[in-house]
Amino acid sequence: MAFFCVILFYMAENTIPLRKDVPESDRWDLSTLFKSNDDWEKALSEIPALTEKVVAFKGRMAESAESLLGALKAIETLYKQIELVGQYAGLAYTADESDSVLQDRDDRATMAAAKADAQTSFFSPELLAIDEEKITSWLQDAAFADYRIFIQKERRMKAHILSEKEENLLALQAESAQTAQKTFSLLTNVDLQFGTVTVNGEEKPLTQSTWSLFLENPDRAVRCEAYTKFYGAFEQHQNTIASLYAGSVNQDIFRARARGYSSSLEAALFSNKVPLSVYHNLVDTVHKGFSALHRFYSLRKRVLQLDELRHYDVYVPLVANVETKTSYEEAVEICREALSPLGKDYTDVLCNGLLNGWVDRYENKGKRSGAFSSGGYTGYPYILLNYKDSVIRDVFTMAHEGGHSMHSYFSARNNPFLSYNYTIFEAEVASTFNEELVFEYLLKKATQSGDTKLRAYLLSMRANDILATLYRQTMFAEFELKAHELVESGTPLNAQVLRKIYRELLEQYFGPDMVFEANSDLEGLRIPHFYGAFYVYKYATGISASLALAKRVTQGGKQEHDDYFAFLKSGGSRYPIESLRLAGVDMESTAPVESALATFAEIVAELEKTLKM
Repeated sequence: MAFFCVILFYMAENTIPLRKDVPESDRWDLSTLFKSNDDWEKALSEIPALTEKVVAFKGRMAESAESLLGALKAIETLYKQIELVGQYAGLAYTADESDSVLQDRDDRATMAAAKADAQTSFFSPELLAIDEEKITSWLQDAAFADYRIFIQKERRMKAHILSEKEENLLALQAESAQTAQKTFSLLTNVDLQFGTVTVNGEEKPLTQSTWSLFLENPDRAVRCEAYTKFYGAFEQHQNTIASLYAGSVNQDIFRARARGYSSSLEAALFSNKVPLSVYHNLVDTVHKGFSALHRFYSLRKRVLQLDELRHYDVYVPLVANVETKTSYEEAVEICREALSPLGKDYTDVLCNGLLNGWVDRYENKGKRSGAFSSGGYTGYPYILLNYKDSVIRDVFTMAHEGGHSMHSYFSARNNPFLSYNYTIFEAEVASTFNEELVFEYLLKKATQSGDTKLRAYLLSMRANDILATLYRQTMFAEFELKAHELVESGTPLNAQVLRKIYRELLEQYFGPDMVFEANSDLEGLRIPHFYGAFYVYKYATGISASLALAKRVTQGGKQEHDDYFAFLKSGGSRYPIESLRLAGVDMESTAPVESALATFAEIVAELEKTLKM
């Protein structure tokens, strides 16, 4: 009961709580990582000694199978400790980036990892220098079972691993390489002030988290004010932010060239054995699906009865006067029911986690915006949310991040440490798979109840969600590619160049019915994912795969169910294209993307029919 009183108090005061005022029940429980900060300090202090145990094998790894095995065990122990220390510090910091103590702790974890990487930079070159016949023979020994996949993947990178001295230099540079991303995060999440927005005569704070809520407001004046003030703040700092992003792109290209890749794109895709054609095919195939996208925007313009469709009009629900209020606990139960095709074991683990310690639930001052799942080998697969009970999409976000966390849960429990971590390419499949099941569940309930308005609401929201994941992320991916290719061809980046690229993409993707503001292209300067290059395309490929797999699992039998769980459990034991084939989808083909685009077109057509437009 106290839980609901606290939330209602926050809403009545129109304030965002300080971290210290957030109830423990609404925070994640980091005690599965460390029981106390003192325990964390002790673990941090042990990293140098663990590093020295790895260094003791320098120059000896090729001596014998026993030496190599000892080196592998030593570096496994070190990496586990680094992951654990970094996970604890990083999660605590993201919950309140205004806390200098937490920032210091996160910085020290990063520094310790960077120093350990520098000292152990000999490891990969020595591993790759071992004679092929010799190491192949050693790997037959059962003692190497937990390390076999790790070694095979490492040796595939042989052409791009440098000398020990060069690897050491790159490792020493790892900490400073994060400067652009960290500065961008601090600037946009802590230092930038967006002011307030007037809603029904009341001033409400405009933040990175409330921004999306304002843009869904049916009052166009509210949307316009939020949009104008939000991008106004970015415009005041556009040259600084553009310089940060240019620095990030230059860093990507530096590392790609240092390692002998033909491009930064190849460098990003090579380790996961993803062909360049997958990236280019995605962009080309999505371009061929523009007609359904432009049709949707045309529908939006008609439904909203607008003379001009503006950029701040694209998130407001198309179905007016459908108010939803879903408490956090109710959202958990929706996930339980919707994901029931995956079995009770799956839903029991997930829902127990969502209610007991996995999740940091609500917004507080200084907390990172958006949502993420962060699963390690030890402890819970943690989830950061900024949940709002008035935003139905947050139910989908819960299911999405829950998909990530369950993928982490199964991967960590079915693979040795050095090969448990699945790729981001695979991660977006498990998450958007869950979203699709939640949509089908809620749509079925609305249809059975005869609630045509709610059904139309869900269809419009799902169209928007697929748009955001498939079309929008592909647009982001195309922007990243163009920005990197410009620098690779000798053209430097600045605010004007970046805005020009982004405006051209906006006009292509949104089509003839959209009217943009003078600063609409500043959107390209506010996307955090751009600081992890060539990441966002995986959302688009992920939803393409997940839509196909959701149909396969829900319409299939035990074999299809087992295939999907084999994928969830595969972790890093296979390359992503191979693990998805195991689940039943071929991402080297354009078929999954074409199918996803067809699904979007079908939803748009059904929405037109339902709305009689």
